[in-house]
Amino acid sequence: MQIQFFGAARTVTGSKHLLTTVDGKKILLDCGLFQGKGSETDDLNRNFGFEPTSIDYLILSHAHIDHSGNIPRLVKEGFSGKIICTPATNDLCKIMLLDSAHIQENDIKYINKRRIKRGEEALKPLYSVSDVQKALDLFESVEYNQTYQVFDGFNVTFTDSGHILGSAAVNIEFVENDKIKKLCFTGDIGRYNGSILKDPQPFTQADYIISESTYGDRLHSDKALSEKQLFDVVYHTCITKKGKLIIPAFSVGRTQEIVFALDAMENKKMLPKIKVYVDSPLSVNATNIMKAHPECFNEDILNYMKKDSNPFGFGNLIYIQDVQDSKMLNELDEPCIIISASGMVEAGRIKHHVANNIANPNNTILIVGYAEPNSLGGKLRNGDKHVRIFGEDYEVKADIRIMDSYSAHGDYKEMIQYLSCQNAKEVKKLFLVHGEYETQIAYKEKLEEVGFKKIEIPAQGSAFEI
Repeated sequence: MQIQFFGAARTVTGSKHLLTTVDGKKILLDCGLFQGKGSETDDLNRNFGFEPTSIDYLILSHAHIDHSGNIPRLVKEGFSGKIICTPATNDLCKIMLLDSAHIQENDIKYINKRRIKRGEEALKPLYSVSDVQKALDLFESVEYNQTYQVFDGFNVTFTDSGHILGSAAVNIEFVENDKIKKLCFTGDIGRYNGSILKDPQPFTQADYIISESTYGDRLHSDKALSEKQLFDVVYHTCITKKGKLIIPAFSVGRTQEIVFALDAMENKKMLPKIKVYVDSPLSVNATNIMKAHPECFNEDILNYMKKDSNPFGFGNLIYIQDVQDSKMLNELDEPCIIISASGMVEAGRIKHHVANNIANPNNTILIVGYAEPNSLGGKLRNGDKHVRIFGEDYEVKADIRIMDSYSAHGDYKEMIQYLSCQNAKEVKKLFLVHGEYETQIAYKEKLEEVGFKKIEIPAQGSAFEI
């Protein structure tokens, strides 16, 4: 079998890994959008590097857009095979891919206004709502820990990776030349002792592993400290400075983590009497889907729900769907918290909220997870004093705070803990993906210290025989 890497190779977004069997079958692991790559982004997303009609099957690790977001374009360009994932991932993709299509249609209008002014040809969205509908018809759900035969001699089993609702490691067992081989694609590796989801699940011994490495050089602060940090940021911004707290957060996972933390503060009578707005139709729908999948919850939140049946709702929390209500938030002259997507501040309503609040020193923009360095969120993380939003220059006067403890990605100790279920000596090759190159080099050294010796950091387009 050959493995070729067409995304998330020495970078974080655009997850796409192509398997080609000796018999010529082609299986794609994930089909995500590149995000935050500047002028390269559109071209990377329009050109797969392979022929979509040649792909026989797609196996999806989870619903985040950098893993699932280019599926509709794959279908638009001729893919017609099964898309295999967990039931919760299936449910989330129904709303996330439609949301992605709507965001592209809206954002392309802003882009084309500038292109037309420069005398350039207008662009079309990567895909439309009708392309999404065609893609959704191809989805097939498989429960965790159930072996599913994709085709003769090629089986897949999903194990819970604890990253977001429905996220999975893809465990593949295949037969080639009368030999059984095992490959694990970890997808994104979650956190241990999280607030909502179960811990990442151990997986059976693999011969080959494709592993994420996002936080391969970092450690997260503990949960108790993160709750105090969040309270301090809320109090300093909304009470001391009487400003707005803007929180870019992915609609699935991160938003619910933050809302749950605020819900706990409310129950402890700690949360100031201010309005909290979740301004994202996708977040509203994702929260409802999360409520429908308590089988993914850990014991802590299940016990919490015995006292508070709705951990994602409290008195001053307002979920916003209508675009006019969203626009009114920018005219609101009172302290409040606004949680909106996307987490990298690359698309959606959050870009408008940042644009309208970034120049006020009374406000705070709280970055609560990874942002690709070239994305707007990444530039704010990096401390840039001037940024461009919708083609306009803005001076960064608002406070910029960073809290990685709410990240859905495990830090390097947690990722090593996850891989500790493996006998390192039996792993013939470990491929590191989904990380910045310098981070991957640092993580490779840490993995070598615990016994993994045959480690590759594939470049974009590189191929390996296994």
